Amino acid sequence: MKKPFARFDMAKDPIRTRWYLKPITALLSFPAIAKHKTIIHRHGTEDLKPPYLLLCNHNAFMDFKVATKVIYPNKANYVVAIDGFIGREWLLRNVGCICKRKFTNDVTLVRQLRKVVDNGDIAVVYPEARYSLCGTTAVLPESLGKLCKMMGVPVVTLICHGHHVNSPFWNLHERHVKPTEADLTLQYTAEELAAASVDEINERLVQAFQYDDFAWQKARGILTKYKRRAEGLHKVLYQCPACGEEYEMTSEGTQLRCKHCGKTWTMSPLGELKADSGETEFAHIPDWYEWERANVRREVEEGRYCTGPLHVHVDTLPNAKAFIRLGQGTLTHDMDGFHVTGTDVDGDPFEMNLKVPSLYSCHIEYEYLGKYGDCVDLNTLKDTWYIYPEDEKFSVTKMALATEELFYAWRRGIGRPCKPGLA
Repeated sequence: MKKPFARFDMAKDPIRTRWYLKPITALLSFPAIAKHKTIIHRHGTEDLKPPYLLLCNHNAFMDFKVATKVIYPNKANYVVAIDGFIGREWLLRNVGCICKRKFTNDVTLVRQLRKVVDNGDIAVVYPEARYSLCGTTAVLPESLGKLCKMMGVPVVTLICHGHHVNSPFWNLHERHVKPTEADLTLQYTAEELAAASVDEINERLVQAFQYDDFAWQKARGILTKYKRRAEGLHKVLYQCPACGEEYEMTSEGTQLRCKHCGKTWTMSPLGELKADSGETEFAHIPDWYEWERANVRREVEEGRYCTGPLHVHVDTLPNAKAFIRLGQGTLTHDMDGFHVTGTDVDGDPFEMNLKVPSLYSCHIEYEYLGKYGDCVDLNTLKDTWYIYPEDEKFSVTKMALATEELFYAWRRGIGRPCKPGLA
């Protein structure tokens, strides 16, 4: 009989940062802040003391370093996805990290965050739950306002600018952008929070989280001279605006190219795109991305969206020791949601079905760890599956967009209007 996997203890109480580890967190963070000459703008937070809830945007690992800087030397607990714990559970727990499986409704996390603020510390949450794909706001959960109300402490936002253009999710190479900036803003005192409705809180937070790293770069005239600055961008911009073909985009050096029609675009040091001949459909990268979203929305509204079935291999992460090869199978993403079926290494069947109402967004990876390829990360409360398509014609970006648009359509179908930027 197959031995069951040991599961990560998700219910364990958060540990207050060990005193002897705090200097290490500073040592790992402060030099990067100095290197990028980060400018921190404080709005109503000059005299703020813990406990409070700190909500941060998420573009790169640099976000964590800035958060460490702005709260130092106060103690904090950070919500971190389980893949961040791989091989370093002891360290992350003892510097104050709380484990979470992405895009799951976990009431245990609420209890843990309540424990943090009851301890008089700072609860740090990244509500977008994944790196932004093109330096703009990712969807926020509708439960965010309710979480704020339940904590009953001041709510602060930390919105960093420049981290995506410095090290974009689709090509993590450092661009040496400086200065970067961050806005630390008091959104609600405890008294203001008590008087506000959940809808009012959500509306304010959606507005607070509006950011655009490429617009920020252009406004400040910051140049990135990295000679391979466009490489990997085709992972995000997977559909050609000239011929409409999907999954035929590629990139090299400073250039994007459609293999189907041959059209090319060059990315300037200012982060803008320009067609090498003919019309420049989208100079601003997020505009191209939102055009793709609109196309996916149309497929969903017409009831014809479907990706797959794709041949995949699946790795499971039941605990923080290491990924384990689960087996081979198929992945289909359609109007009903995600469907994964296959056979594990012992010949037994496995299956995961996530219906549209259960998933307002999803986590994806491009060339995970530089060697494993693109994947979709699907979670239950007890397990995490990294699902790697082996076919040539697919885009995990499209699956991520479709997950959100399917959820929006489901909400509209039951008479609940969807606010921009909120799920």
